[in-house]
Amino acid sequence: MNIQEVLDDITATLRPELGQAGKVADYIPALARVPAEQFGIAVRTAKGQEYASGDCDVPFSIQSISKLFSLTLAMRAMGDDLWKRIGREPSGNPFNSLVQLEREEGVPRNPFINAGALAVADRLVTCGDGLDDILAFLSSLSGDAIGIDEEVAESEAATGFRNAALANFMKSFDKLDNDVAAVLHVYFRQCAIVMNCRQLARAATYLARDGVHPRQKTAVLSDRQARRVNALMLTCGTYDAAGEFAFRVGLPCKSGVGGGIVAVLPDKLSLCVWSPALDESGNSVLGMRALELFVANTGMSVF
Repeated sequence: MNIQEVLDDITATLRPELGQAGKVADYIPALARVPAEQFGIAVRTAKGQEYASGDCDVPFSIQSISKLFSLTLAMRAMGDDLWKRIGREPSGNPFNSLVQLEREEGVPRNPFINAGALAVADRLVTCGDGLDDILAFLSSLSGDAIGIDEEVAESEAATGFRNAALANFMKSFDKLDNDVAAVLHVYFRQCAIVMNCRQLARAATYLARDGVHPRQKTAVLSDRQARRVNALMLTCGTYDAAGEFAFRVGLPCKSGVGGGIVAVLPDKLSLCVWSPALDESGNSVLGMRALELFVANTGMSVF
């Protein structure tokens, strides 16, 4: 199979559709100015080959894709103790829902909704610096120096009232150990991390290698932990559209409102697609189309 040809065909197929559907995340002012007419895709195989097409080298705000890597660090630091305050079930509600959090007394339904990621950030603050750990981890995985878009970070903090409400709500139930301000600082800035498709495909490859580092022989996670992260991606990784992604794509995925989606085929490859225009669930419209085309053209799926 010629993966490069597959990616180029997907890019050519979707190019006429750029900017035709969805809209950028305008509730974050810095993201509202990102041109919607962009699309990139990249693949990294478990054996180390890389393929890419389109706007694959354009950096973008990874937003909730960062939750995948903060969760990995928290699992490494805390093991199964992490799950004492975080659930592992799909939410079926918007990613920033307050109603569900109240009903469940401050325990987030899973680590990929905003409340769950705030709970993970709290654990990282307890275990170390949090933000520096995430940046160092991503730099190690991707092989590049990874940083933050300061404008996006400031925009996140200036408009993140609902996230502040979620954090304070959890604090009121005694489900956060650290000051709310410290937790929000890590969360807002991890969402403002900037990467491109190549870097993200490379960074996620440990989940296609039974937890083994993409470029080294060291273990990022145990094989058991890697399987569990992939399971959470499949059931919870695309907000309240996870069932639709499983039905239409059939790969564990983690999306972000910056328009990126990371997907994994265990033992085979990881890939990243990016196009900024989002659907009503907060997932990239053309990103999902690209993943559907990739699976259709390669026959690669977990099902």
